Amino acid sequence: MRIALLGASGRTGAVLVGQALDRGHEVVALVRTPAKITAPASPRLDVRRADVTRPGTFPGLSDADVVVSALGVGKGEGPGALVAGARRLASAGVRTVWLGALGSGVSSRSGGLIYAAVMRMFVGSELAEKAEADGIALDAGATVFHAPDVTDGPPSPSPVLVPLADLRRPLLPPRISRTTLASLLLDEAESGRHGNGIVVPVA
Repeated sequence: MRIALLGASGRTGAVLVGQALDRGHEVVALVRTPAKITAPASPRLDVRRADVTRPGTFPGLSDADVVVSALGVGKGEGPGALVAGARRLASAGVRTVWLGALGSGVSSRSGGLIYAAVMRMFVGSELAEKAEADGIALDAGATVFHAPDVTDGPPSPSPVLVPLADLRRPLLPPRISRTTLASLLLDEAESGRHGNGIVVPVA
């Protein structure tokens, strides 16, 4: 399978690149700064410059079977990057797995009261943009992950994806390791099992 990864130089994106190559896939790494790609050179790795805020320079993705977005709001970036990224992928016409955040938009209370308070405190200024980007991705038919707090811990032994409507609100703030999240994103990219809708990765 040929998988395009948006945000491939970020912390989660870098893990996705490594895991996708380990699974034998061809990877199209979409990054604003190609020099930030840390994966070793491989004939199955195609690095393409892609700035979502400049639609005229965003590469075509007709050769990709699926796109996985790990796009985030990095330091020094102004508002609008997430919405711009969602629009670029929506117009690409390729099946998409979009990484969003638990606690934004329709899942604002799904992580529990403590988690909701933490999200408002630390991510408050980005919540509206995250919700708007999710809406664009959903309207285009994407599978949207509402991931909880991401850590650098070890892989979880038995993670699952739960449709948002079926999620039981936890008492304590939920968390998931980056390696586990990347693995679940790739599982969905490979299978397309959950189709259009919001799912929550649960470790």
